[in-house]
Amino acid sequence: MKRSYFTRSSDETVKLGKRIGKVLRGGEILAYIGGLGAGKTTMTRGIALGMGLSDNVSSPTFALVNEYRGEKLSLIHFDMYRVGSVPDLESTGFYDYFSDGSVLVIEWSENISEALPENTVYIEIKTVSEDEREIIIDGDERFEF
Repeated sequence: MKRSYFTRSSDETVKLGKRIGKVLRGGEILAYIGGLGAGKTTMTRGIALGMGLSDNVSSPTFALVNEYRGEKLSLIHFDMYRVGSVPDLESTGFYDYFSDGSVLVIEWSENISEALPENTVYIEIKTVSEDEREIIIDGDERFEF
């Protein structure tokens, strides 16, 4: 089920992320599609807040993965920009996170699309203008706001 949303500022993108974060139960995989500067990390900041985590979210571009641990749920934030193939995933510890019940958020998911499970929720962020974004969520009914 695809649903499209428009945000007109980074604050609105954070607010949409909060709504997403509030309906997460753990074990979800959220795969972003979107170019540089589209707002993937901004969206993740909102998701973290909606999950009851800190807003101290930063891009994992150089670390490949950032972990945000909470009492009930944890968020694992991957950046696959530098991962060129599925075999490269072994060095990131990616598969180790599948079984711990955390929410996985993956930037540049198109680089590893063949490794993503069938139940992955895809979030495409399109730049409409400098401040406006179209955000298309392809997931279940929980993401229909």
